[in-house]
Parts: sequence; C-alpha cells; structure tokens
Amino acid sequence: MIVIETLTGFLLLFAAMTGLSLAMDRHHEQLTQQRDVPSRRRRQLRAGGTVLLLLSLAVCIQSWGGPIGLTLWCGLLTLSALAVACLLAYVPKLAPALMLAAIPLGLVGLSLRLTPV
Repeated sequence: MIVIETLTGFLLLFAAMTGLSLAMDRHHEQLTQQRDVPSRRRRQLRAGGTVLLLLSLAVCIQSWGGPIGLTLWCGLLTLSALAVACLLAYVPKLAPALMLAAIPLGLVGLSLRLTPV
C-alpha cells in the first residue's frame, strides 16, 4: 500500500504543479497562443492546484507520519516540478492531457487510501 500512497501523492502533485504552471502567462501562451490567461481561468487553475497540493500533503503525512511524510512530500514536490518543467520544455502540448489523466488517477489512489482493508 505504501507504493500506491506514494504514487498517489506524486500524481496529485504533478497535476497541481501543471495547473499552477498553466496559470502563468508564459506557459499558457505556449498552449493557446493567447498572450494573457483570462482571470477566471487563472483563479480556477490556482485554486485547483492549491487543493491538489494540500491533498497530496495530507496523503503523505497520513501514510508516513509527520516528519517523514513532510520530507517525502518535499521530495515528491521537487520531482513533480522537474517533470512538469521538462514536459513544458520539450512537449508542452502533452501537459494538459497528462494533468487531466493524473487527477482521476490520483483521486482513485486517494479513495483506495480511504477505504479500510
């Protein structure tokens, strides 16, 4: 179960980091050719990213305990930020698709975490 919980944390962090990066003008322009992100979409991406960050933090802390969970979360945060940065540098058109795939997979992992064994 520890592997599933760690993967769940990573998927939620990856989706959060992708959403937060797409709220930036530069990365939004890479995908849509529009100079500015509409303010409503920016707020939605930021709010969704924040919620996913907090969910992943909760998963890591509940799975591994306080100090180790927080350390794991910081490592996964770094790894997911690196993955998003490489993705946006080399294949930016793939970022929204992977984000939309990571969200339900992360939520499925979260629901597996919540169901008693």
